[in-house]
Amino acid sequence: METDLRSYSAKKSLLNWKKRFNIIEGIAQGLLYLHKYSRLKVIHRDLKASNILLDEDMNPKISDFGLARIFGLKGLEENTDRIVGTYGYMSPEYAMNGVVSIKTDVFSYGVLLLEIVSSMKNNSCYHSGYPVNLIGYAWQLWNEGKGLELIDPTIIDESFPSSEILRCIHVGLLCVQDQAKDRPTMLDVATMLSSETVQLLPPKQPAYLNNFVQEKSSEVSEIKPENCSINDVTISEMKAR
Repeated sequence: METDLRSYSAKKSLLNWKKRFNIIEGIAQGLLYLHKYSRLKVIHRDLKASNILLDEDMNPKISDFGLARIFGLKGLEENTDRIVGTYGYMSPEYAMNGVVSIKTDVFSYGVLLLEIVSSMKNNSCYHSGYPVNLIGYAWQLWNEGKGLELIDPTIIDESFPSSEILRCIHVGLLCVQDQAKDRPTMLDVATMLSSETVQLLPPKQPAYLNNFVQEKSSEVSEIKPENCSINDVTISEMKAR
């Protein structure tokens, strides 16, 4: 029986780091297949925790392709007036300008990765006195050399692989960079996750550092909606199971 990733929010102690990393890699491989190896290039457009199913062995599977966009094999990006998806996971160029590409999914994947590592959700605030969301909080800690403080305390023990987790956070921040051209492809992501010898570039400032920015983008996106998911209803709570 399969269960979506969000439903484990109250059971996060069941997800040790090994299981979380397996989920992170599995989602990356799934997106890589959709973007590069499937017969047609598929952009999911609504990647979030509730659209990741886990089997009894905690292996992930991407689900719910109702909002997916199919490209020709040579298609790079398209513009659309019909903006769909879940605020908090939508890339800035898509939410504001309707530009759809594989980098749309890469951004969503970066948000999801940071949520899996931290067991936090992106549309909450994590700084008293400043409306910084998970992306902004991760960026702040990273710049201060305190990346380990982002990790869910339930997975920290004497043997937890701090270098591997920090590498995942680094990859997540690369995926949520403001400019689509600065984000890696899912092939790059899969390589960076599987090999510690691959050198990672320093991440640039991410998009959506605070919730005020997200609220503004939501207002723009709602001008021409197509089954848009609103934050307080469907943003996934990645207090992973």
